[in-house]
Amino acid sequence: MSDSVKSLLSTLSMRGPHRVLRGNLGIAGQPGVVYTPESGLNLPAVAFAHSWLTSAENYKGLLEHIASWGFVVAAPDTERGPIPSHLDLATDLLTTLDIVSKVRLGDGTISVHPDRLALAGHGMGAGAAVIAAAQRPVATVAALFPAPTSPAAENIATDLDTPALILAGDDLDSINSNARPLATAWSGPCLLRRLDGATHNGIIEGRRLFAALGAGRYEYKTDKATRALLTGYLLTTLQGEKKYKPFADPEAAIPHTTVVDPHAEVEVEAPKLSVGTIAKLIRG
Repeated sequence: MSDSVKSLLSTLSMRGPHRVLRGNLGIAGQPGVVYTPESGLNLPAVAFAHSWLTSAENYKGLLEHIASWGFVVAAPDTERGPIPSHLDLATDLLTTLDIVSKVRLGDGTISVHPDRLALAGHGMGAGAAVIAAAQRPVATVAALFPAPTSPAAENIATDLDTPALILAGDDLDSINSNARPLATAWSGPCLLRRLDGATHNGIIEGRRLFAALGAGRYEYKTDKATRALLTGYLLTTLQGEKKYKPFADPEAAIPHTTVVDPHAEVEVEAPKLSVGTIAKLIRG
């Protein structure tokens, strides 16, 4: 790991150089929010989908952060109930991309380049981004701590040759994560990176249902690392900035993360036996 990568990671974890504006997608008929740099033509754009029982507001800091680095970032605010439709959320993602890529934003001084589009999401929203990517070509897909969806995103991934970034936590192989099968099935270039000490709901901002019971609490370190890793990846894949190439390179060593080979055999840790249990086994 070079000092330059450490320095880039530190830089990307902080806000970018652009002042950020916030807008309402509802004006165009799609409930949601959009964050943009103050001005800029032919900017890259990202449509982002939220996780289960959350809203776009729970990712305000993340979305503003990406926008501060020169991206138009828009998030539909639909399918927020306990029984969401992943297909409908995917449709809303595509509608969101259509809005930001075909309409001048702000006071007319902000526009999006039609070939610099990405789909992204967290949890079930990551699966929705995959479903949407099968319906429209985009430059890249970013799946943050993906969770199982219906239809299964991993079944759709077999037909996708789009480059992808998949981030996961230490609970990579839990029932709440389908990061490994998604990465295994992905047809195109795919980078699966695990964040040390992270859990799948750590990037959700604000108070949520069940948080008071200790489930799914916000993790500052996880959120900070995710912002840096995602921003670096998008700067490379959408903007073509070679400076940030390590964030799209499976061979690059990045602090507190591990690149996971999804095709490698998963080691199952043997159960630990107490002295008393061992004695009983010996006695038969």
